Amino acid sequence: MQDYSGYGQPPAGDFGSSSTPPPLPPMPPPPQPPRRRIGLLSYLGVALAAGALGAGTVVAIYHPASSSVAAVPQPSSSAIAPAPPPSTAVPSPSGGGSGASGNLSSVEQGLVIINTTLQYSSEQAAGTGMVITADGLVLTNNHVIENATKITATVAATGKNYLAKVVGYDVTGDIALIKLQNPSGLHPVPTGDSSKVKTGDSVVALGNAEGQSQIVPAPGQVTGINQTITASDQGGSVRSETLHGMIATNANVVAGDSGGSLVNSAGQVIGIDTAGNTVSSAQQSVTGYAIPINTALSVASQIVAGHASSTIVVGYPPFIGVYVGQGTSSNPQIQAPQQQQNNGFGGFGNGYGNGNGSGNGSNPSCYTSDANLSTPSTIASVPSGTLVLGTICNSPAAAAGLTAGSVITSVNGQTVGSPQSLASIMSKLRPGEVVSVTWVTPNNQQKTGNLLLTAGPPL
Repeated sequence: MQDYSGYGQPPAGDFGSSSTPPPLPPMPPPPQPPRRRIGLLSYLGVALAAGALGAGTVVAIYHPASSSVAAVPQPSSSAIAPAPPPSTAVPSPSGGGSGASGNLSSVEQGLVIINTTLQYSSEQAAGTGMVITADGLVLTNNHVIENATKITATVAATGKNYLAKVVGYDVTGDIALIKLQNPSGLHPVPTGDSSKVKTGDSVVALGNAEGQSQIVPAPGQVTGINQTITASDQGGSVRSETLHGMIATNANVVAGDSGGSLVNSAGQVIGIDTAGNTVSSAQQSVTGYAIPINTALSVASQIVAGHASSTIVVGYPPFIGVYVGQGTSSNPQIQAPQQQQNNGFGGFGNGYGNGNGSGNGSNPSCYTSDANLSTPSTIASVPSGTLVLGTICNSPAAAAGLTAGSVITSVNGQTVGSPQSLASIMSKLRPGEVVSVTWVTPNNQQKTGNLLLTAGPPL
């Protein structure tokens, strides 16, 4: 099992809220651990600060959850909006580029340090990205930016800092495209042709190793091509993805390298550093994995063209603003204990709330992060539906009157059962759409409301 360690996630912002939530307390300085050797395949992302949820995730429901008759607030100016279509086309994979044999400087000039904030899950993270167009398109891993409410990128060679917006992403392929805002003087990385990569080729992995905010080279050789791996965040306890066609290398890729470059001897990028299995004994060998650059650029081209699909999301996902569990049961009475067994509270995807709730009693009216999220003391007495563990302050769900302990039973007339079923329904919607949500309150009153979906953190 490969373990994607959540490398590279930016500071949190305000998704789908009508006003900016209260500022979060300062994050503690990130730990500076030695290069880890853990024996599992994991994403090469670095978690800089973790909240109470730990390995728990928050519902991939970046859309306003169930609503009541109350009016739904319009997205504020600070809410995330889809980035405008880039004016420059994504380069095609080729043997072009600087062609400086054995020279890494051309690649290094195009690398950025990515920092993300995951406000709703009380976390920050770091990773790497590659500039691929002079107008600011940056290629990285999806797990570097997933659940991010704010993304910043620093050009490693110049120290220039930029805010970034999500252009689109492919969860199943772990590829994401972001765009730096108002960039200048950018140098796209030279790209090679990954179809020509052979076992034994010399390579160098470049990335923000261990989140130290500097690019560190790790030399090695290609040890395999067309590899299929299963990688996951948090040691495999949260979610895993099966990735195909990967390039294997013995270069010592570590946490923070996610989204970085695997460079050939001609100084051209042939892959995106994505996952690795560090070792626990001298008898084990280090293996890192990179997504072929041809594959990544193909996905980027589809995103730029606005070609969304069952796997590719263009722009930001819809946001409902609720925390839900990870359990597979459609029975809300079972979902809470299942979530407790799955390392804390939270939900799939985005829609995080924070335990800094407002309101009185054991069921706060809303949360600004998941720091103090707990099992609702009272749950609606219905046999099927998705249990709401909490709602996010200023979200469509909170404005509609949805609270912890409520159970969502339908969306747009479609029956809702397990949290996965709710996430599946929401994944087909877009920010700006109005949805009809029916739920049962903790005191067993059925309510239906129309919710305006706002833009939420990428899944």
